[in-house]
Amino acid sequence: MTRPTVNDIAREAGVSLATVDRVLNDRPGVRARTVQAVQDAVTRLGYVRDMAAANLARQRSYAMVAALPDGDSQFLTVLEQALREAGATAALSRTELTILRYPAEDAHALAAALAALPDTVSGVALMAPETPVVRDAVRALRARGIPVIALVSDLPNSERAHFIGIDSRAAGRTAGVLMGRFCGRSTGSILAIAQSMQLRDAVERRRGFDDVMLAQFPGLTVLPTLETHGSDITLRAVVTEALRHAPDVAGIYLMGSGHRALSSTLADLGLTGRFTLIGHELTPHTRQALLSGHIDAIITQNMGHLARSALRVLRAKADHSAIDSAQEQLRIEILLAENLTP
Repeated sequence: MTRPTVNDIAREAGVSLATVDRVLNDRPGVRARTVQAVQDAVTRLGYVRDMAAANLARQRSYAMVAALPDGDSQFLTVLEQALREAGATAALSRTELTILRYPAEDAHALAAALAALPDTVSGVALMAPETPVVRDAVRALRARGIPVIALVSDLPNSERAHFIGIDSRAAGRTAGVLMGRFCGRSTGSILAIAQSMQLRDAVERRRGFDDVMLAQFPGLTVLPTLETHGSDITLRAVVTEALRHAPDVAGIYLMGSGHRALSSTLADLGLTGRFTLIGHELTPHTRQALLSGHIDAIITQNMGHLARSALRVLRAKADHSAIDSAQEQLRIEILLAENLTP
């Protein structure tokens, strides 16, 4: 049995080839009733479009943007490098990736940068806090026909098209199990540190962490989250103050960036290695800290997979085509000194 073609769709729907082309490429100028007739014909015939061939025939190119917060976080450096490597590979299939860095604590500057993007942009991968300003910026891009996917930290209440990253609540639950078992004692306090509780990944990690600690390790009390807002000075101040008021601290859960500042603070206080320390994401610093025993475990995700998945999903959204959910599912990985690869 031969595969149906656009000619078959035109005959089935009773329209011209030009009309079929406009509908399949989501171009304006076609009445809603005609669009529905073409879509119904596609469904009846079981037509599956070969997007690669279609794009090649019309020499389509893709202009993608990845918007990341600025700062000297090693995680962001690793993520940007992974995106650049994925972009270099994607360039072979006519995809150009631009990295846009914005002030981490200035949602209005981010919104202005997104609003200034030209209509020729095919899609945006966005790592940002879920604030009203950001949600409005995402909706504005969607209204212009530019798909937006959330990267690393989800934006579920915006009109983002997809999320690329691990399940943050499950990651928080994983951290809870590791913390409770590594502490090896029934009582004590746990410090929880986040860059910002406006970041969805931090909120979900804290929820998952609390679920496990309350249910499985009730003797360990998780203290209110300390927010650093990406400032090493703030991290040093809040951690020093918290440790002064909570002498029974048994562990520290670092939910985001700040590993280098935390290590420096503990060293200056003479407390290196005193606490169970669980963190997120593999960077040059956390790798060395794992090997030296200063961090007990790191919960991470494959940055290469995340970057490649982001570009694949953006292309699929630009083409209005299906996504292979299994291929884009990122796994939670647990790293210890014993299982680090060279």
